[in-house]
Amino acid sequence: MTNAMRKQNLLVATPITTLAVQQAKVLALPQRKLTRPAILKPALRRIAAVTLPPLAVLAVLLVIWQIAASQAGSSLPPPTQVFTDSRDLILHPFFDHGGNDKGLGFHILASLSRVAIGYSIAAIVGIALGSLVGQSVYFMRGFDPIFQVLRTVPPLAWLPISLAAFRDGQPSAIFVIFITAVWPVIINTAAGIRNIPQDYRNVARVLQLNPFEYFTKIMVPAAAPYIFTGLRIGVGLSWLAIVAAEMLIGGVGIGFFIWDAWNSSLISDIIVALVYVGLVGFVLDRIIAFIGHVVTRGTAVN
Repeated sequence: MTNAMRKQNLLVATPITTLAVQQAKVLALPQRKLTRPAILKPALRRIAAVTLPPLAVLAVLLVIWQIAASQAGSSLPPPTQVFTDSRDLILHPFFDHGGNDKGLGFHILASLSRVAIGYSIAAIVGIALGSLVGQSVYFMRGFDPIFQVLRTVPPLAWLPISLAAFRDGQPSAIFVIFITAVWPVIINTAAGIRNIPQDYRNVARVLQLNPFEYFTKIMVPAAAPYIFTGLRIGVGLSWLAIVAAEMLIGGVGIGFFIWDAWNSSLISDIIVALVYVGLVGFVLDRIIAFIGHVVTRGTAVN
């Protein structure tokens, strides 16, 4: 090959080789520098999509509340006055001055302890009775009308009966929680059991599962979405019932705190307590929803 031909080949090959190297560098740059932002941006978008709309609505409501409550003759304090009046209560929720003079944190913990006991009993009894009623036509005909009647009784209507039976405020409040939360658990569990596909029942017969195996491997997994729907309704009713019951039985608890603040004309403290009640109720609902999502692998209603 002559020198002229070698130079010509070199001139042709050099731009191609250089261009390939430059393209390789350009393709390598995004992988090295844009990997982390590429991962973070979708997550930030999801967080913004979840948090920004409620924050915007909350800001609008606070502005409306501030304007309406700042008018002459308003009986409710505006948000700025609520924060000023209840600053110590908001910033120090776990103070303890003895007796019933405690911070909101201790009152909420006392209420949550009662709810945990009453709701746990309601969940166990409700799932057991719901399974029995849903599985047996005769039990359904006998118990379903009674359940439908009793579930319409308001929670506070049970309080005098429980006080007469237990003669103490603590078990009476727990009973009110139980009797309020058990009905949606029973009804939803029974509905879930009745809606188990016939194919599942046939498989259980073919495999010759005993009653315990059928309950744990067929019945509960198949009815789990219905069960957790009832549990979510029950936990909301439990939190509602304990606040109302504690207003009457006294002692330490968020309901007693609200009633005591009303008797002392501390409207700002009542508003702060209501915000705490709403936030705790929301968290309880989210916890049960998350457990249901994990147990049912996403088939439970969110």
